[in-house]
Amino acid sequence: MQAIIFDIDGTLVDSMSVDTELYLSSIREVLGQVSIRKLSDYDHVTDSGILAQVLDDNGYSFDLEVVRSVKAVFVNGLRRYIRTAGSFPIIDGAVQFVERARKSEDRRIAIATGCWRESALLKLESAGFGIDGIPLVTGDDSPSRVKIMRSALKRIGDDFRSVTYFGDAEWDQRACEKLGWNFIAVGPDLGGIESYASVKL
Repeated sequence: MQAIIFDIDGTLVDSMSVDTELYLSSIREVLGQVSIRKLSDYDHVTDSGILAQVLDDNGYSFDLEVVRSVKAVFVNGLRRYIRTAGSFPIIDGAVQFVERARKSEDRRIAIATGCWRESALLKLESAGFGIDGIPLVTGDDSPSRVKIMRSALKRIGDDFRSVTYFGDAEWDQRACEKLGWNFIAVGPDLGGIESYASVKL
């Protein structure tokens, strides 16, 4: 049995640049002109992990009400963007590949993403991904990408001959190295695949 686990932004949908812009602007709308690092400089590049470190960097105590406020502003921004611009573009062949993997008798699939659950569902469902029955673990479950990914695997079983993760960013690759998983890069940042049609199940 093989496990296949997917990231979302930049991996299933081409949403990374817009998602990041809306996320950071939501933090500043709630907190003001706080100092924000480059994404790759955060310990945990997830929606919950970055926000916790932004609060700490700028002298704020961790506050669940602030988290809820940032999340609400962010999700509303995503909804407005989708109403205006339409759903995010799908990475070529991603919907079909997920469906083939889901129906395979020799594979189990899950989604492990650093974004919050509500925004993850919004992006996937608006883009036409059928995810009923697919475990989805998000930044709501942990600020740690490694823990998110490990939890996603646990939800689909524990006896796999291999585990493969599809991701688009250096933090995805680092997490796979820590976990000992196979990593398939998607998109240009890591010189990854441009289409899932090139991936053989």
